[in-house]
Amino acid sequence: QVQLLESGGGLAQPGGSLTLSCAASGRTFGDLARIFSNYVVGWFRQTPEKGREWVTAISWNRGSITDADLVEGRFIISRDKATNTVTLQMNSLRPEDTGNYICVAGQNFVDVQRGSRVYWGQGTQVTVSS
Repeated sequence: QVQLLESGGGLAQPGGSLTLSCAASGRTFGDLARIFSNYVVGWFRQTPEKGREWVTAISWNRGSITDADLVEGRFIISRDKATNTVTLQMNSLRPEDTGNYICVAGQNFVDVQRGSRVYWGQGTQVTVSS
């Protein structure tokens, strides 16, 4: 069984930055990517107003990245093969970025973007407010 654990949420001012991290337990992302060559790790966010929105994702082996339009070049996803973690660097934060940011992992980009046949973390809360 794979469990995803997020960290790094908190309070930021508008225009500020936060860095989120996601790690897997049970099996590492590297282990899963050796089994599934297109393994992908990404982030969703959940808010009361919009529900669950896909944010961004990265393929573990190739490092290919796909972003949702809401990113607008402000967020950077990366993976660290040495520590088996995925990081989301969020810059130029806006109040509308407030939400619970949830790590997700699956066998390919389509599954991850759809939130289908994936592992979910519990999320870490990000609040953007002055």
